[in-house]
Amino acid sequence: MRRTTITTSEMPSGGWSIIRRVAPYLWPDGQGWVKRRVVGALLMLVFAKLIAVTTPFFYKAAVDALAPETVTPAWALGAGAIGLTVIYGLARAMNIGFQQLRDVIFARVGQRALRRLAAETFSHMHRLSMRYHITRKTGGLSRIIERGVKGVDFLLRFLLFSIGPLVLELLLICAILFVVFDVWYLVIVLGTISLYVLFTFRVTEWRVKIRREMNDQDTDANQKAIDSLLNFETVKYFGAEDREAQRYDGAMRLYEAAALKTSYSLAFLNFGQAVLITSGLVGVMVLAAMGVQRGDLTVGDFVMVNAYMVQITMPLNFLGTVYREIRQALVDMGEMFGLLEQPTEVADAPDATSLNVAAGRIEFRDIHFGYDAARPVLRGVTLTVGAGETVAVVGPSGSGKSTIGRLLFRFYDVDDGAVLIDDQDVRAVTQMSLHAQIGVVPQDTVLFNDTIRYNIAYGRPEATFDQIRDAARAAKIDAFIMGLPDGYETTVGERGLKLSGGEKQRVGIARTLLKDPPILLLDEATSALDTETERDIQSELRAMSEGRSVITIAHRLSTVVDADRIVVLEGGVIVEEGTHEALIAASGRYAQMWQRQLAEEDAAA
Repeated sequence: MRRTTITTSEMPSGGWSIIRRVAPYLWPDGQGWVKRRVVGALLMLVFAKLIAVTTPFFYKAAVDALAPETVTPAWALGAGAIGLTVIYGLARAMNIGFQQLRDVIFARVGQRALRRLAAETFSHMHRLSMRYHITRKTGGLSRIIERGVKGVDFLLRFLLFSIGPLVLELLLICAILFVVFDVWYLVIVLGTISLYVLFTFRVTEWRVKIRREMNDQDTDANQKAIDSLLNFETVKYFGAEDREAQRYDGAMRLYEAAALKTSYSLAFLNFGQAVLITSGLVGVMVLAAMGVQRGDLTVGDFVMVNAYMVQITMPLNFLGTVYREIRQALVDMGEMFGLLEQPTEVADAPDATSLNVAAGRIEFRDIHFGYDAARPVLRGVTLTVGAGETVAVVGPSGSGKSTIGRLLFRFYDVDDGAVLIDDQDVRAVTQMSLHAQIGVVPQDTVLFNDTIRYNIAYGRPEATFDQIRDAARAAKIDAFIMGLPDGYETTVGERGLKLSGGEKQRVGIARTLLKDPPILLLDEATSALDTETERDIQSELRAMSEGRSVITIAHRLSTVVDADRIVVLEGGVIVEEGTHEALIAASGRYAQMWQRQLAEEDAAA
């Protein structure tokens, strides 16, 4: 079986490939309303820029109307200085108004794109294999998704409404300077813009590397914080609060160093941009001043040139920030799209059908499997669980017990052999239908940070409250829940930490009972509990097993003595098989394990 190596560097190469990934969200097939909004927003943008580049003409005319012995342009005759000033103000207001209208029209498009991308990424995370998730850090993943979605938001707004408009405005201003004034104005402006853009892009590329380093340190610090908080009890058990604080501070120290580099490089970038822009502004203003002195230009022309240079300066200053943020957004989006491009190791076959469970017969046929190709876990395991039969799988740690359950649930695909339910290969049926037919009670039941009612109903979301209570009664936890101040609306805390181990297990049993599956997998369901709680819960598990095909994976042999059959795994192979009494009488490996556990219990007592 081919193994997939997961690396954080697996992401789309180049900014254009990322932009191409985003483009369909702006122009989706079959979504006419999205396209209309994009076109409407672009029209508002063009109107705003046309008004912006004509506004300085009203400023010039107002100045000339106030200056003595200055000829007022023919198009401004009759308006007067006050009228022209009012028109100038109205033009500025209209420019801003069209910009805001553009944002209003586009807002729904942007939010729709963000929502779809976030949902797509979240869904893909759940489709990835168990192998992927156990090798990744949850805190790091959540940060990557969060930054990626924010990056898409930035790119949608600023690439469409900053870079495009900036180019349009610069072209219009350059055309006006060439036609109204002189080619040398155009040469200075183009030279200034070229040097500015070259300097900005070069320095920003250097800064992106620093920002990437800062991102890595931020992700690491965030992961350490989440990991520590999720293991709050363990930290307390070992009095490791100071150690955890130092560990987090160490990560933040590295983040601080990267952040300082970012700040210093930003200061260098801003100063360099200011020098270039000021040089261009002074050059153009000197030319205009010389024209006024010669009598070729009016004072209004001098003011208009200054207004255009200020108009160029503002978006160019913004260009530095926008380009820097776009590059950072591309890095963040690259990481997120890298996640989306991770292959789904366990996927439904193109012709997969729904699993049809009539009897619930389970067969592991000559199974070979290893999490790593160099370290096989199961080697030729053949095991059958008859309809309505309870089979226990026992053995020492590392023998492959839990792997049996993971292969049945199809968290992984076998390297060789087949897992069948009622003669249907689990690889030939949809995972959704397979999972619907199997109920799992794990060693440590993990609950959502929600109400008890929500957690039990997770087994069947459409269940009525009476059905939820019936499941809780069967799991012997209804009385406990009703004794709580908020009853079934009690919030259990993150991972169910507000409940004891036995209470969590009973909620887990109720959840599985509500699901009512024909096949049960009890994966060391009581090994984390004390002996008394374990005995109490065993009766519920036995009742739940009636009429179902059950695989019990156990460490404590006392919990499986009533199983119809016990299978002993060792070194990835079945070494013994039979009832408890038969295996004890055989005086083999199971009998040795039984005697050892009895001795350990006597010593503990």
